[in-house]
Amino acid sequence: MDVIIKKDYEEMSDYAAEVIAQAVRSKPDCVLGLATGSTPRGTYARLASKHKQGLDFSRVKTFNLDEYLGLEMELHKPYALDQSYARFMYEELFKHLNIRKENIHLPDGRPEDPGAFCAWYEEEIKKAGGIDLQLLGIGGDGHWAFNEPGSSLSSRTRVVDLSAQTIDDNYESFYKGSGIKKEKMPRRAITMGIGTILESRQLLIIASGEKKAAVVAKALQGPVTSEITASAIQLFRGNAAVVLDEPAAAKLKIC
Repeated sequence: MDVIIKKDYEEMSDYAAEVIAQAVRSKPDCVLGLATGSTPRGTYARLASKHKQGLDFSRVKTFNLDEYLGLEMELHKPYALDQSYARFMYEELFKHLNIRKENIHLPDGRPEDPGAFCAWYEEEIKKAGGIDLQLLGIGGDGHWAFNEPGSSLSSRTRVVDLSAQTIDDNYESFYKGSGIKKEKMPRRAITMGIGTILESRQLLIIASGEKKAAVVAKALQGPVTSEITASAIQLFRGNAAVVLDEPAAAKLKIC
């Protein structure tokens, strides 16, 4: 695991975008695992700029980590009050690239049979050859995707209940100002499991800001525990890079 510390959010985003761009250049048909949240926005903006400069995404396949359960959504027809992660990805990244619609894989927020969908999603990842590079953030309580505290570190794609902290954090990031009250937010989600994530060939973890400093230190240098699911990074034996800005790295012990 390589820990790369950058001065600020902008430099962190520059570095992360270049890691992803290099993966695409090296393997034009690579499989990318993608994350949502406020942290990846800068990375995605830079990938859009790189596409304008010639970076080709036409053969790239993507799999997103998670989605709220129970939302109305349609990927290429977003509407104002759609707070789905599908809409986020379309607005922040997909509409700016030449990626093919059929190569975009997103958890379905309204499946007829959630269990069957989760099994199908796992199978689609396998059929694609596995994820070459998985982008991850770190939640305020140390979670990856929607793998809340207490999630098994061998878990697979499944339906989960969201913690109170995740609901609070996501209200601030996605719902505040939307006209939707916090009590109307979804309480459940579909997420890739920790076991699924750890099967990726390469991991790229990004975190920014002093609010993440304590949980970053726990994840990287504390015990491996299901209470901090991002601590599973310590179990990963592939190529992993953790890219932090200085505020997010402030509580790391220098070894």
